[in-house]
Amino acid sequence: MLEASSLSFRYSTKGPWIFRDVSVRAAAGEVFAVLGPNARGKTTMLKCLAGLTRPVAGSVEATGTVGYVPQSHAVMFSFSVLDIVLMGRARTVKIYSTPTSADRAAARDSLHRVGIAHLADRDYTGLSGGERQLVLIARALVSDCATIVLDEPAAALDLRNQARVLTVLRALADDGMAVVMTTHHPDHALHVAERSMLMVSPEDQRIGPTRELLTGELLTEMYGVPIVTADIETPSATRRLTVPDFGRGIA
Repeated sequence: MLEASSLSFRYSTKGPWIFRDVSVRAAAGEVFAVLGPNARGKTTMLKCLAGLTRPVAGSVEATGTVGYVPQSHAVMFSFSVLDIVLMGRARTVKIYSTPTSADRAAARDSLHRVGIAHLADRDYTGLSGGERQLVLIARALVSDCATIVLDEPAAALDLRNQARVLTVLRALADDGMAVVMTTHHPDHALHVAERSMLMVSPEDQRIGPTRELLTGELLTEMYGVPIVTADIETPSATRRLTVPDFGRGIA
């Protein structure tokens, strides 16, 4: 669904590389997670994958439309949830035209797909952070995208809303969509992603099956904080969790 070959990016011709020679592939039906420290280029790489930023080198090929969900979204005016989602139909609405009844039906279907159809007439600015994130996912879906790219979709959300967003993303992949997401939470990747990438340094990106890749040793190397992994029995399944030691090894 989405494949990038030898992507490289820096802000100036003589500036340092943000990332270099990144090659990734997200297939239909899978969640692909990207992890790395702050300022390692995760958001920039996602924008390259979504076609919003031009890489210095390399190429991106996608089957169908790519939907993009930013980490945060502010609006200048009061819009209803339905109107925010309808903005995702912009490429199909002709110039000087307004959304059709079919566009509105598609927007309501997208809201239903992420489980928030009952919020259609609510003011977007009055929603919780988790509800807003689901609205932005619905806005991407209404574009009929085959791949959805999300920048830290569960950031700054409470545990319940983290679970809601991750459940939606897993369901989208199970329905055949390719899902690419960045996260600062290894546990999120372990919960929903078949494969992951660790952006260890600008020229060191490691890709593999999530449970094999996200080891305590490698996460410790990347984040500079002692991290161990543990398999925990939960009511639903055995889960692998990461446990950082915040009290040691911090310069």
